[in-house]
Amino acid sequence: MPQPVRDRFDDIRHTSGRIGAHRAEQPGMNGWVVLLWSLVAALVLIVAGIFVALVMMGRITLFPAAEEVVTPAPVETGIVDTSYSVLVLNATPEEGLDVQLRDTLINAQWPADLINYGDAGTQDFTETTVYYVSEADQDAALGLANLIGGAQVEQSDFYANPNDPEQKQLVVIIGLDRASTAPAE
Repeated sequence: MPQPVRDRFDDIRHTSGRIGAHRAEQPGMNGWVVLLWSLVAALVLIVAGIFVALVMMGRITLFPAAEEVVTPAPVETGIVDTSYSVLVLNATPEEGLDVQLRDTLINAQWPADLINYGDAGTQDFTETTVYYVSEADQDAALGLANLIGGAQVEQSDFYANPNDPEQKQLVVIIGLDRASTAPAE
């Protein structure tokens, strides 16, 4: 067999050191950097998992529906009609509340000759209430209730004038909510 021809690679010295390109570890990538990146990745995954869980449980809505605009119902204020006669009855143990309410009405331009007042048959009526007889009187009763600083308004024919059932009359029963002292028990 013929001898191979010698070329330039046959004359390379054999040394104990390395020959050729060797890749070494990058000097910036030590153990602490790897640990830090691992913690950041774990934190991102945990936060993403919590967010997805909250979305799935319905605690977070990604695309909320538009809320309906609720318009408040108009409050009935009534009409102050000074052509009604008013009966003011004090149903509390405190003296003089009927006179005070009468004066309030007179100061609000209510004719004095249309206002009657006195004590009620009981002294333990809870809330001040304006009573009216017919549906047509409701606005006037609401107006009177607002004029005296707020009161309940109820329809009742109990206080209708038996001599003149067509008379336009409102009855105000002053309750314990207007008394400055607590009732004696």
